[in-house]
Amino acid sequence: MKTLLQPILTEILNILHTPVIKVGQTPVSLASILQLIISLSIIIIISRGLNNFLRNRLLVKFGIDEGNRDALATIITYIISCLGLLIILDSTGFNLSSLAVLAGGLGIGLGFGIQNITENFISGLTLLIERSIKVGDYVEIWVSEEFKTLKGTVKRISLRSTIIQTFEGANLILPNSSLVQKPILNWKYENNIYQINIPVKVDYGNDPLIITETLLNAAYMEPLVLKEPTPKIIFNGFVDGYLDFELRVWTNYIEKKTDIRSSLNFIIEYYFRYQGINPPFAQGINNAGTSSSKLQNSNDKSLQIPPLRILLRKVTYFQSFSDIELRQLIENGYRKRLRTDEILFRENDPGDAFYIVLSGLVEVYVEKINKHLTKLSSGQFLGELALMLAIPRTATVKALEDTTLFVINNHGFEKLLKSYPDLAEEIIQELGKHQEELASRQQQLRQMGLLDETEDDANLISWVRKRVQKVFSL
Repeated sequence: MKTLLQPILTEILNILHTPVIKVGQTPVSLASILQLIISLSIIIIISRGLNNFLRNRLLVKFGIDEGNRDALATIITYIISCLGLLIILDSTGFNLSSLAVLAGGLGIGLGFGIQNITENFISGLTLLIERSIKVGDYVEIWVSEEFKTLKGTVKRISLRSTIIQTFEGANLILPNSSLVQKPILNWKYENNIYQINIPVKVDYGNDPLIITETLLNAAYMEPLVLKEPTPKIIFNGFVDGYLDFELRVWTNYIEKKTDIRSSLNFIIEYYFRYQGINPPFAQGINNAGTSSSKLQNSNDKSLQIPPLRILLRKVTYFQSFSDIELRQLIENGYRKRLRTDEILFRENDPGDAFYIVLSGLVEVYVEKINKHLTKLSSGQFLGELALMLAIPRTATVKALEDTTLFVINNHGFEKLLKSYPDLAEEIIQELGKHQEELASRQQQLRQMGLLDETEDDANLISWVRKRVQKVFSL
């Protein structure tokens, strides 16, 4: 049997190693072609595995975002694949200089035929290196008369084409050259914050301060709205018998802007019915009062929070504020929610914010000695002195139940003081009434080395004035 197979195997080997074509001066056999095919298959498998490993595992550990991970992984994979191809060609006996001559000849003959492929290839490299668009970016681009303007998320960038997923879930495959040649509106290029504007018109005679507070309450009820930058209310003026407002909010989710806009409109309508705020020309609607009454009798805790201007005027430092000053204070603040047992701040944390409890219950205690100081409920406030003087916290605060707070941080308060310079002196004079506590805090700052020599002063009022001016850059 072995004797019979030996001639057959020898003949097969001879056939495989017999040159069948010449590439330049290099003879190519079937064995070389088979070896090349197997080697190329191995390179493709390895390159795909390497791409996935780089994109989903290695580069993730370096904290690189999705778009840059995809670009780096693609470029590295192509470089390694090209090097592997050259090594394989050389090891299988192909003369690379001969291949270059052949490629040049074929390039002249096929130049017009592969012009688009080459253009897309170079455009793909440009996109990956330049990173004007990346995987995960939300883009708008004029595609054609049929598709008009395309809006969607970039899902994949290869050397020939880019895949963009639309809102409807379809995947549109675009040649890379079209992305390089056409203007693109990239909503995530170097910025991940987007503004959404909600126009609101109300009947003339409504209190603008109530409108402002109601719109801000609605904005903070939407979880996808950012707390910083804070939502802003624009009063455009009086138009045809109604008040023209605009709610401006910011979000990180531009691809969900339609959903966010819809959610905000629902919340605004809900809050307006509770407050009895009518849209223009709604005075004749008989069921408007009935709807508002139903809401007032509901158990919705978000509707049972007292108006902020009433709560703010309970704070000594804000008692003399006008409605205009209160409006700006309310606009510069934001809502913060705490779950049961969640810590708001701890002892020695920076005193960078002031809080009013809108709903719920918090406990104030000294953690080091486990000493309970007090409990604060709706309408009560804390942290105002630490905010004004930028001094460390002296106690820990945690929520005893689900709690909503109104927060004014140092940035928001600084805006107010710069808009109304006289307020700073009023607050300084009010702070000066608490001599004993101020002396204690001044000594605390000295011991901690946080009291600058230029602001230290034996006169507590002078010290507070210097401190406030320094903290708020006045």
